[in-house]
Amino acid sequence: MDFSKDIANKLLQIKAIKLNPQSPFTWASGIKSPIYCDNRISLSHPEVRTAIKNALAAQSKNFRQFDIIAGVATAGIAHGALLADALNMPFCYVRSEAKSHGRQNQIEGDIKPNSKILVVEDLISTGGSSLQVVEVLRQEGYEIVGVLAIFDYQFEKAKNSFANANCKYETICNYQELIKEANETDYISNAQMEILANWNNDPIAWSENNG
Repeated sequence: MDFSKDIANKLLQIKAIKLNPQSPFTWASGIKSPIYCDNRISLSHPEVRTAIKNALAAQSKNFRQFDIIAGVATAGIAHGALLADALNMPFCYVRSEAKSHGRQNQIEGDIKPNSKILVVEDLISTGGSSLQVVEVLRQEGYEIVGVLAIFDYQFEKAKNSFANANCKYETICNYQELIKEANETDYISNAQMEILANWNNDPIAWSENNG
């Protein structure tokens, strides 16, 4: 089942997706973007939160059998925990780096040796944060069945990075479906949709020309 249209509509309704081609957002990387995605807002809306949880649960069946779910800190923790609860499965989460105090853990949770793990992230842009977690878990001897996320910007860089890492990934919503839904519901105009499509095709060049 394809959940993209319904999830896109719900994210737009609660303004978890902010589209502003005329006044671009600046990402942490410095890239200028006409879109900003904050899936954490969905946690404050029970109906949307449940829809996302159910979609993730259904989409998780597209992966090989797994033993535990790992959330990517921090944005993937809540949605990973919700999915684990829906599937009645163990949960853990992984930081980008080990703590500097206490037990100095990077992986938090009780994972059995040789476990097969499904990694949960909130969104995929370049894929860097997700694949960093995949690598951390692989170094500990765990098998990764793939990465499951809410939203995908559909950048070629991400596709290539996951392919190079030999890691499957899937999402329940994507950029093309989002801007299509935004246009059909008059959230954005045809002109704005063209701007958003151009940015997605080459975000670096678009950022340089609109900085």
